[in-house]
Amino acid sequence: METFKLDYKIDLNNIPSNLSVHPTPILYAPLNSQYKKLGEKHFKAAERSIRKHNIKFDLIHSHFTWSSGYASAKLKEKYNVPFVVTGHGYDIYGLPFKDEEWKERIEYVLNSADRIITVSNSNLSCIKKLNVKTPVHILPNGYRPDQFHPMDMETCRKALDLPLDKKIILAVGNLVEIKGHNYLIGAMEEVVKHRKDVLCFIVGGGETENKLRKQIKNAGLEDHVKLPGSKLHNEIPMWVNSCDIFVLPSLNEGNPTVMFECLGCGKPFIGTKVGGVPEIIVSDDYGLLVEPANSEKLAETILMALDKTWDTTKIKAYSAQFTWAEIGKNIVDIYKTLF
Repeated sequence: METFKLDYKIDLNNIPSNLSVHPTPILYAPLNSQYKKLGEKHFKAAERSIRKHNIKFDLIHSHFTWSSGYASAKLKEKYNVPFVVTGHGYDIYGLPFKDEEWKERIEYVLNSADRIITVSNSNLSCIKKLNVKTPVHILPNGYRPDQFHPMDMETCRKALDLPLDKKIILAVGNLVEIKGHNYLIGAMEEVVKHRKDVLCFIVGGGETENKLRKQIKNAGLEDHVKLPGSKLHNEIPMWVNSCDIFVLPSLNEGNPTVMFECLGCGKPFIGTKVGGVPEIIVSDDYGLLVEPANSEKLAETILMALDKTWDTTKIKAYSAQFTWAEIGKNIVDIYKTLF
């Protein structure tokens, strides 16, 4: 039940003094029919919050086309203010192509917006398949360097009660099929045949947890693969700094924030050639990429990464262009065009 608490959904640590956060929690059953109704529910919840807190605003910026994008499109119609939507991942590459009704809904959101931001050229190619006329800007995700920066590995491991004598492989993400954690576990079966000093932590919670635990047990990997559950966002920097390599075996992505957080800590990123990932990991100096859904190749790459000497300083320097401060400058420029 911890994962349903507000602290796990919204990081309210160290927010700017000029920012107010008004959560609008909505209860709904995790069914497609209920998910389609979530847009209207989100709109009504947001409108109630606006009235309750007497919020005055000059612009709306929603993240994800559904359901916040739909709610924002409706708010734009009512309050007649500019509307910007950022499409991140599944809401762009998956949802509009599920059926005709979803396509119409997402096209309505994108065409209601005054500007669209999306996080990769891969996403842009999906938007181009839709009937959308709104100008699109490509801006990758970013990270907070005040939270994600290189820290002493031994100190972090001791704080998390992790062993000092192991090579630690870390994955962070929701335990859902699209994240491909089953392929990472499959890769670990091969990795441990070559070296016994490895320990893989898959941090996160979700619907595939029991399935993954069963896979770990059946493969006899209990001593090498651990599922420590979900962690508060402000704990993740210590986890990242505790690892030797970071692995994200996703089957599809927009442009994963954890990739930038990994780079910000000076850690090499091992990932798959999906979404915007190859647009960021453009050199073997920053990480290594493989095709998705291939445990054998992922194992080879993990072993290669564990043997490679990585330049933490170079990785960290490369990440500087992806801080939220830098990305924010571009977002402000987009806002200025609307005023």
